[in-house]
Amino acid sequence: MSTNLSLQPRHLYRALLRELPRRPLSSPSPLKLRFRERFQSASSSESSSPTQQQRELEKADQFVRYARAQRMYATLVERYNPGMEMDQEERVRLTARRVGMDLPIENGNEEGGKK
Repeated sequence: MSTNLSLQPRHLYRALLRELPRRPLSSPSPLKLRFRERFQSASSSESSSPTQQQRELEKADQFVRYARAQRMYATLVERYNPGMEMDQEERVRLTARRVGMDLPIENGNEEGGKK
């Protein structure tokens, strides 16, 4: 963590926004609006103690790290388990293609064919 507390909230706010799904600026998500509200109130609030502000910044930093880890996890699961979203027939067909085989075409499953 940097020692310059004036730059840290801005850095954390931008890091949070990077982890959120992209949306047009004309329609920000409720979560983005909530983050903006919290960071603006924390920076303008003089009533809270510096230790309280530091604790809030540490919580935000933990959330950024968690969101980044979740995004990376989803990316890795998608990359190394490409058949998760496929149905069983498609998975079997692609597995057979991987080893150089083609599955036989069944009469009922031909495109344009009738039973």
